[in-house]
Amino acid sequence: MSLKGKVVFITGASRGIGLAIALRAARDGACVAIAAKTADPNPKLPGTIYSAAAEIERAGGRALPLVCDIRFEDQVEAAIKKTVEAFGGIDIVVNNASAISLTNTTETTIKKFDLMNQINGRGTWVTTKLALPHLRESARRGRNPHVLVLSPPPDLRPMWFTPHVGYSMAKYAMSLAVIGLAGELAEDKIAVNALWPMTSVETAAMTNVIDPGMAAKSRNTDIMADAAYVILNQPSDKYTGNFVIDETILRLQGITDFSKYKIDPKCADEELTLDFFLPENPYNLVPPPVQVLKAKL
Repeated sequence: MSLKGKVVFITGASRGIGLAIALRAARDGACVAIAAKTADPNPKLPGTIYSAAAEIERAGGRALPLVCDIRFEDQVEAAIKKTVEAFGGIDIVVNNASAISLTNTTETTIKKFDLMNQINGRGTWVTTKLALPHLRESARRGRNPHVLVLSPPPDLRPMWFTPHVGYSMAKYAMSLAVIGLAGELAEDKIAVNALWPMTSVETAAMTNVIDPGMAAKSRNTDIMADAAYVILNQPSDKYTGNFVIDETILRLQGITDFSKYKIDPKCADEELTLDFFLPENPYNLVPPPVQVLKAKL
C-alpha cells in the first residue's frame, strides 16, 4: 500500500496534525495541497503554508500552498480548482481545520461561536461538497478516494457538552457529517471516516488555548499521522463510516510500543492525559469492524 502519486487536499495543514499527515503522505511521494489561512509568520503560531510546502517537498512530495479560509465558499472553490489544475484531480480530502474555545456559554462570545461553527461543521461539509466531483472521478479511475475528518466518536451524554457547549456543538457537527456522508457516498465507493486521538496531542491549540502544561503528558503529532496513513490506505468501498482512535488502529497493525510518540520519554503510559470526548475507559472501544489491512509504517 502506498499514497504515491495520490492528490491530498488538507485543510489547516500549515502546522500541527494537518502538517504531520501531509508529511506522512509526502514520504510516499504524494501531491499535497495545503489549504490554510496562515500566509505570514505569526509569533504565536509556528509555520505558514509556505514553510509547510517546503517541508513537504523536502519529505519527497509535491506541494501546493493555498491561502484559503474555509468559511468562504469562493475561496474553497478556488483552492480546489487550483489543486486540480496543478495535480490533475483530488483523491483524498482531509478535513483537519478546526476552531476551539473551551468556554461556557456565558464566556463564549457570539463571534467565537460563529467562528467555531463556520469552520468546524460547515467548513467540513462545504470542503467535502465542493471536492465531490473530483472524488467521484477518482473512484471512477479506481484511485481509492477517501474523506478523513478529525472529529470524535459521537457521544451525546451531557458531560461532553456542559463545560463548553459551543465548541462541542461545532465539533460534533463534524462527526455528524461523517455519519451522513459515509452513507450518502457509499454507492460512489468514496470512504468517509473520522480520526481522534487516544491521548492529548501537542499542538498550537494546546499551547495557546488549552493548557501548555499538558505537553509533557501528551504524544506528538506523528501518532495521528501514522493512524491517518493506515486509514487512507484502506479499500474505500469497504472501510467507511468508522470513528477511529489512533492507538486502536495502530494496535491492529501490530504496534505495541508507543514510546516513540511521547513528548516526554520519561512519562509513564498511565500518566498520559486521555483526550476528552472519549469514554471513561477508551481502551475498551470496539475496533473498526473491517479487518484493517497492513500498512508499512
